[in-house]
Amino acid sequence: MLIVMDAHASPAQIADVCRAIEQLGYVPHAMPGPTRTAIGITGNKGPIEESQTLTRFPGVREIIRVTSPYKLVSREFREADTLVQVGAAVFGGPTVAVIGGPCTVESREQTLTVAAHVRELGAVALRGGAYKPRTSPYAFNGLGEQGLRILAEARAATGLPIVTEVMDVETLPLVLEYADMLQIGARNMQNYPLLRAAGRANRPVLLKRGFAATVKDLLLAAEYILSEGNQQVVLCERGIRTFDDSARFTLDIGAIPIIKQLSHLPVIVDPSHASGRADRVIPLARAAIAAGADGLIVEVHHDPLHAQCDGEQALLPSAFAQMMDECGKIAAAVGRTL
Repeated sequence: MLIVMDAHASPAQIADVCRAIEQLGYVPHAMPGPTRTAIGITGNKGPIEESQTLTRFPGVREIIRVTSPYKLVSREFREADTLVQVGAAVFGGPTVAVIGGPCTVESREQTLTVAAHVRELGAVALRGGAYKPRTSPYAFNGLGEQGLRILAEARAATGLPIVTEVMDVETLPLVLEYADMLQIGARNMQNYPLLRAAGRANRPVLLKRGFAATVKDLLLAAEYILSEGNQQVVLCERGIRTFDDSARFTLDIGAIPIIKQLSHLPVIVDPSHASGRADRVIPLARAAIAAGADGLIVEVHHDPLHAQCDGEQALLPSAFAQMMDECGKIAAAVGRTL
């Protein structure tokens, strides 16, 4: 349920309504918008019988029943786009934000070298995995805390905020000591204890769509995070498994406008994991920007032939420069900047 306040409702009136909702045993979520403040209600198992009581409070304009299974992430709850700020980077505004960096932190030299390249070429955040969920238990699984320390050094050298993956609740406190943005990967999209823990953390979250997840599944996963109080969530389309085996995954370009119609959360695209090949990353990145994506997350490596993880899909810095140039032109064509 959504309580719509008058445009000129005072902070005291909004607080009174929130307090009344809590007294009824529910959880209020006040969400200021450009023309109104709305108060969402969660914690109810069905229709709220006491809803008419709330209409009598000063400042309440109307009560709207929310029909979607995801409440807090929906456009019904919040009419304005959410802007998520990570350092100086903003996701969801008129500027398309690009995250660049290696798949995984392999060494200090590798990470600092790539960080310097992507910073010079226009990236606004640095990606890099200290913990890596791999299909094989024998593959390189990351450097752990040593990798986090290297990422922190790269941030100090470049000024780029760090986006790095958290794999479980146990390592979350350690990752929080270093990360500016928590990445929850495709394999963990429905790890509900981790989603709840990320929702209680005071840190923006990048939530990737699972391999076989529907758009509804993705939005409900985001709902877990928002329901714990963290509204700073960026969604990521990174490709899904289909019957077609000509690419590593199938990038669901159509999901971008669908998500933006259904949700106020920003959505970015990962063309690296979707394609699995460096020569296909740039075309997919161009398509993502044309479809309305709020950003990209792209793997870059200065020596991909010797990368310990996903080297075949990593762009050389020169190719990353080409991508930034071409995507900048497309962004301008759709009224945005890169």
